[in-house]
Amino acid sequence: MNVRAPLVWSAAGLLAAALLPWYALEDGLASGDWLSGLWSSKDYASGVAQAIEHGRWWLAPALLVLVACLVVSFAPLAQRRRGALLVATSCIGLVLFGAQAFAIGLRGWSAGWLVSLFGEMDGQQIGIGAGGALVLVTFLALLSIGLALRGAFGGDTFVAGAVTTVAASILLFTAWPILHILVQAFQNADGAFRPQLMIERLAEAKIWSLRCLIGRGGCGVAWNTLFLALCCGAGSTALGLAFALVATRTAFRFKRTLRVLTVLPIITPPFVIGLALILVFGRSGLVNHFLEWTLAIPPTRWIYGFPGVLLAQLFAFTPVAFLVLIGVVEGVSPTFEEASQTLRADRWATFTTVSLPLMLPGLANAFLVGFIESIADFGNPIVLGGDFGVLSTEIYFAVVGAQLDYGRAAALALLLLALALGAFWLQRRLVGRRSYATISGKGDSGLPTPLPDAARRAAQWIALPWAAFTLLLYAFTFAGGLVKVWGRDYTPTLAHYVKAFSIERSAEGLIWSGAAWNSFWTTVKLAAIAAPLTAALGLVTAWLVVRQRFVGRATLEFATMLSFAVPGTVIGVAYVFAFNVPPFEITGTALIIVLCFVFRNMPVGVRAGMAAMSQIDGSLDEASATLRAGAPQTLFYVVMPLLRPAVVGALVYGFVRAVTTVSAVVFLVTAEYDLATTYIILRVINGDYGLAIAYSCALIALMLAAILLIQFLVGDRRLGRRSMLQQRGRT
Repeated sequence: MNVRAPLVWSAAGLLAAALLPWYALEDGLASGDWLSGLWSSKDYASGVAQAIEHGRWWLAPALLVLVACLVVSFAPLAQRRRGALLVATSCIGLVLFGAQAFAIGLRGWSAGWLVSLFGEMDGQQIGIGAGGALVLVTFLALLSIGLALRGAFGGDTFVAGAVTTVAASILLFTAWPILHILVQAFQNADGAFRPQLMIERLAEAKIWSLRCLIGRGGCGVAWNTLFLALCCGAGSTALGLAFALVATRTAFRFKRTLRVLTVLPIITPPFVIGLALILVFGRSGLVNHFLEWTLAIPPTRWIYGFPGVLLAQLFAFTPVAFLVLIGVVEGVSPTFEEASQTLRADRWATFTTVSLPLMLPGLANAFLVGFIESIADFGNPIVLGGDFGVLSTEIYFAVVGAQLDYGRAAALALLLLALALGAFWLQRRLVGRRSYATISGKGDSGLPTPLPDAARRAAQWIALPWAAFTLLLYAFTFAGGLVKVWGRDYTPTLAHYVKAFSIERSAEGLIWSGAAWNSFWTTVKLAAIAAPLTAALGLVTAWLVVRQRFVGRATLEFATMLSFAVPGTVIGVAYVFAFNVPPFEITGTALIIVLCFVFRNMPVGVRAGMAAMSQIDGSLDEASATLRAGAPQTLFYVVMPLLRPAVVGALVYGFVRAVTTVSAVVFLVTAEYDLATTYIILRVINGDYGLAIAYSCALIALMLAAILLIQFLVGDRRLGRRSMLQQRGRT
């Protein structure tokens, strides 16, 4: 590895600089048109040709550093010396690459101070293409190899490469876009830096008012957001735990059906739950009509405001808490519970002093995810909020409203980040540094202790009515797509489905003539690409944070939550601002949508992986290392099989959220890459609720099939434990 790995990467980088177009191509590499102009055409030329033939001299320094890396790879040096030189040269290469990429844009120098310093430039450049991207990846790979050669990360190249990849990707696709828009909180309309503007924008009474405490109006949006998030985090965690206990620790006969009902809200487009609640509890809803008809109670609007938003968020985010907690509850070792009972503790004492404390990482992570999901939620407050304003809707109106104040939106987004940071700090203080490992390399054939009667009844009385309520809401939702006009004409019809998904046969074959097919297939394709990337990046990050020790580990963990804490509207605008100009000019492509999906949804995979991995004893990794297995072998053959519940959760969440998200991508879609949720939202705006509900039902069916396929492909985790059914058979 001392010579081969850096030599291969250096050679690959030089070949990319010489044989691939440096700048992005409108038609991509697949067209092949660039092959004939690799040297002669200014649009298609490689990096070497651009520097020598076309006067783009600013590319030369980075390419010369790449040559220096090749020399270092060949030179007869000691391992640590070679590593130090590779770290130095690759860092210089990254600095030079970034300097030329960000300093020169479509009109020469990209900043006024550069013009003042160097004068006007007779040159320009567009976004980097395949050649430039591979050179950037080469510098990052050489940096990770150099760090490993110097002894960092235990000298393991795989761990060093994983840390570098995760850190660089989060920096580029999370921190950079967010920083790009948040800096506007300190700028005026002309772009001048004015720090006092941040204080002025956050000092409004609309944000911090406490008039609700004295009955003179509503509270500020900051207090509304915080109170709603606390209630949602606690409520979704309690509901998720109740469902997880019923599904794993009781003899309930319909567990598979219960699991389907549990995850049903997560596979629903965001506005559908709010629409269903309005159909049932709204002023013209079924419940109000029934109460007025039977008891002469006049219709009310109680569903609009805090109660309705909280109810919708609990429906939407309880499945996320369940996906985080199910693996944690399953992972509690029966051996500990049997030991407690051996010491004459009853089932209630065992549950409260042994089982629940071992679930603490999962409970804390579930609360954190529910809290952050709530403060970043946009769809439910915009549909059901009424006069109950929250920060996410304030940001939305600042971006798309008549005021168009990006600075105010950025300031409010910074406030949301502060709330997320506080929740993150509280979660770390609660979990602490104690060990929660319950899965080790030793055999464990103990029986899960049955829940105490009080806990079992409480879990069932919480979970089962909620599941029935969920089933009732979705029954009305499905019915809405099978009638002409809900509330006016209940004549059964399939016209909405025909309009959306009709297929015609012609002499040339099948024609997908339905109005929804284009957005449907685009959504399926992009979600199928994003889901495995989301799960892989999230679980590898969790493994690095939990199992590895390196400088900046806590910072990396918090950085993964950045995109989760910021509302989707802000993320979408940030991506447009950051990636609409060189050096990363990808707005309007499928790539920017996939990247938004991956880095927006990755944190759930990270939290689920961390919660599950905290239960796996580190001695398993040590045993693997004793048998001379490297870090990748340990990860893929020891750790990952024990993380199957987390893998399923990350894949399901990644796919489902890619299909159902709307606020984060509403600014990124184009006519070529239209998505299902944006198509549905347009139908709702146009008042075509039947078609919108029919399309939503089709998406729900698609995602149910995807969940079953993911569960089948990943399989179940096998811990060598007897089940409650085996116990019943023996007795």
